[in-house]
Amino acid sequence: MKGLSRRDWLKTTSLGSGLALLGGAGIVPSLSAEEIRKYNPRPMAGPIRLGSNENPYGPSESMRKAMTAAFDIGCRYPWGSNASLVKMIAEKEGVTEDHIVLVAGSTEGLKVAGITFGKGGEIITCAPTFLSMMEYAELWGTEINWVPLTKDLDFDLDEIEKRVTHETRLVFLCNPNNPTGKLLPADRVMDFCETVSKRTVVFSDEAYYDYITEPNYPSMVELVKKGHDVVVSRTLSKVYGLAGIRMGYLVAKPELAKKLSDRVVANTNIMAIEAGKAALADKDFYRFSLQKNKEAKAMIIDTLNELKLPYLESHANFVFFQAGRDITELGKTMAQKGIIIGRPFPPLNDWCRISTGTLEEVALFNQAIKEVLG
Repeated sequence: MKGLSRRDWLKTTSLGSGLALLGGAGIVPSLSAEEIRKYNPRPMAGPIRLGSNENPYGPSESMRKAMTAAFDIGCRYPWGSNASLVKMIAEKEGVTEDHIVLVAGSTEGLKVAGITFGKGGEIITCAPTFLSMMEYAELWGTEINWVPLTKDLDFDLDEIEKRVTHETRLVFLCNPNNPTGKLLPADRVMDFCETVSKRTVVFSDEAYYDYITEPNYPSMVELVKKGHDVVVSRTLSKVYGLAGIRMGYLVAKPELAKKLSDRVVANTNIMAIEAGKAALADKDFYRFSLQKNKEAKAMIIDTLNELKLPYLESHANFVFFQAGRDITELGKTMAQKGIIIGRPFPPLNDWCRISTGTLEEVALFNQAIKEVLG
């Protein structure tokens, strides 16, 4: 479909008629011209990609202006500009600046942690989850001790704790988990991380933390503040809409942060630093992103309820539902209709992860999934 205009692409799919939905009364409210300028929704273009958990909005107007202005100092290395962003992040997390490690997207942070702590031993985690750390660590000789999710599709904290030995270099948690979107009970995960971090390093991937709807849910940064061997990763790719800019950070006690910082490979760049500073200051865009994600998830869930398809409560920017058919085949069928869905997540091969998009994109997904599974 490369090179097709939006109009031509729509002609090649059964979704062309779906555009009529977009103007339907009360179905998909359109953004005002001012909202489009400020929040920068991605253009309607085919195929509609709802498989990568990207924010369909952003970078915001303030972030775009900050990046444009930074081109004037693009000839400089970024080291001299890091400090101001690190200071903002440290204040946000309630720690001193020597607790913060900037990385080119939190995925780099996961990979760095995997080789820093995992080499020569094992990493314990559950499957399915976000795999970047484990896949990279395996290349460096780390053994991965895979624990299945529980029957309720939660991280099996009891089993993980049982498996920790002197060979265990790190325990990896993704909370909320990708691809399930599920959230561990606050008291239980806090107790687990505190207890296990006395025996090995615990890594808490909190890429989707901003989407959590449970009031006062704690970040494991609280344990970092107490000096535990806990590392927390956060990203500006999701709610801040900077997935293509590559900006994230790790939070760890200074001794661990130094080890991680020494192994960072990609580092950041001037435009990413300035975009990050603008993102953290742009509270309006932050609220807008969360609200639109809430609306998009509600639209998806309404359709799943109509189709009587089981799904999990999501504390993320996607919904994980049981499609009842092999996702590889479903993905091919949906692609023919111009919709890209999430990849398979073995062993849950009949479950589908669908990212929230713009409301227009979600309306077209809903139409397509009804045609396929209705």
